[in-house]
Amino acid sequence: MTPRFEESFKDLKVTVLAGGVGGAKLLVGLDKTLNPGKLNAIVNTGDDFFHFGLHIAPDIDSVCYALAGLSDPVHGWGRKDESWQVLEELRRIGAPDWFALGDKDLAWQLERQRLLNAGMSLTEVTEHFCATFGIPSRVLPMCDEPAPTRIRTQNGEWLGFQDYFVRQKCKPEVAEISLTGGKKIAPSQAAERALREADLVIFAPSNPWVSIDPILSLKGVREILNEKVVVAVSPIIQNSALKGPAAKMFRELGIMPSSEAVREHYIDLLDGFVFDDLDQEDSKKWQASDIISESFQTIMKDEKDKVALSEAVISLGARILVEK
Repeated sequence: MTPRFEESFKDLKVTVLAGGVGGAKLLVGLDKTLNPGKLNAIVNTGDDFFHFGLHIAPDIDSVCYALAGLSDPVHGWGRKDESWQVLEELRRIGAPDWFALGDKDLAWQLERQRLLNAGMSLTEVTEHFCATFGIPSRVLPMCDEPAPTRIRTQNGEWLGFQDYFVRQKCKPEVAEISLTGGKKIAPSQAAERALREADLVIFAPSNPWVSIDPILSLKGVREILNEKVVVAVSPIIQNSALKGPAAKMFRELGIMPSSEAVREHYIDLLDGFVFDDLDQEDSKKWQASDIISESFQTIMKDEKDKVALSEAVISLGARILVEK
């Protein structure tokens, strides 16, 4: 599509549902596109776990590091210009080394745990991080209580998400995904407020199953979204995911991975949908839908790509807002 981005769009209140690397890239573009204070990011915490007694929040960290300009450009996670002395010593003494924390990253994990132990909520700790590193946009954990995502493999074993994702490198076949530890959990007050006050809600190009669905499973979220203009960006391009196990999960759960499959996954919530130009020919065969679906270059290789995609998504959402 050829979006027309207007200056007034920069004042829209935009709330994004996001996971880690893919979500972080779009959030960087949106952060640079919108006026300061107009962007809220509600970030998945289903990936959170405890490691060496520390509360690790991988998706929150990926988003915060990206927005602060601190993320490793090679991996997309962790800190740039990192050192690894602690990890190397852990390996030398035979301690668990499967989850790699660099020295700078570890410093933040230690500080987060100290603040949590002092009585701060995960939301408050994350706001402290954003203030410390000069992030103008708000990064909000989806909830303040534990809400673990668990994976049941085809052989019947239940795995914590990081065990499946990092330790076992997504190799086990997925039979079932359990969200929020099987409990009905409410979003944090800040996350709920960000949804209610939003002019436009965007689903980032994150894994639908384990990045966006945990947020959608929170009490009352779908009901709020039914009153909002919602636009999603597909993380699947040419039947594959650029990073992570999203396409593999679709297949193992009996669904052919495609941009259309992503749209169908969110079909009861969406007003607009952005998919990659590479899928434009395939889109002619999609089932008819009231969802306004448009193609764009969604592979974000640099800051220019991130901003261009952000402008395209906001422009589509703004057009739908006017038409509503």
